Amino acid sequence: DPELAKQMAALAEVYVNDAFGSAHRAHSSTEGIARFLPAVSGFLMEQELEYLGRAVANPEHPYIAILGGAKISDKILVVETLLAKCDKLIIGGGMANTFLAAQGLNMQDSLVEESSLETAKKILEHSGTKLILPVDAVIADKFDAEANTQVVDVDKIPAGWRMLDVGPKTISL
Repeated sequence: DPELAKQMAALAEVYVNDAFGSAHRAHSSTEGIARFLPAVSGFLMEQELEYLGRAVANPEHPYIAILGGAKISDKILVVETLLAKCDKLIIGGGMANTFLAAQGLNMQDSLVEESSLETAKKILEHSGTKLILPVDAVIADKFDAEANTQVVDVDKIPAGWRMLDVGPKTISL
C-alpha cells in the first residue's frame, strides 16, 4: 500500500532494513517505505550477506544446503547454483512436492507447481545423488490448524490429503 508506506516514511529521516529473512518481500513497511526515504542495510543484514557470500563463494565441505519454499520457478537459479557447488541439496517445502510429482508420485491435493514439472525432471536427471527429497511426510486433510494429520511415506498420500512438512524418516535421513 503506497499510501501506508508514505505515512510511515513521514515519521522518519532514514530507513534501515535489518531483517534479512523478509528483505525480499514487497510490503509497505519494507520495500514500500524505502521508496520515500534514503534506505540502507543494518549491521545484522550486513553480517548475513557476508556469511552467505562466504558460504556460496568458498564453502567448507561437506557442504550441504537445505532449500524450501513453495515454487521452483522462484528459485531455479538458486537450485542450479547450489547443485554445482554443494555436496548435497535437501529440498523441502512446497518445492519438494513438485519434484516428487516430477518423479511420477501422486501428490494428491498437495501444492504442486504444474508449470515447473519439466524443469524439475531435468534437474532430477542431472543432479545424480546430490538432490535429497523427502521420503515421508506430515500430511493433512485440509490446510487448517484443526485439520486431521498423519505421517505417511510420500508415495502413500491418500486422496484428499496434502503434504505439509517432512516426516521423521526424512529428518533422520
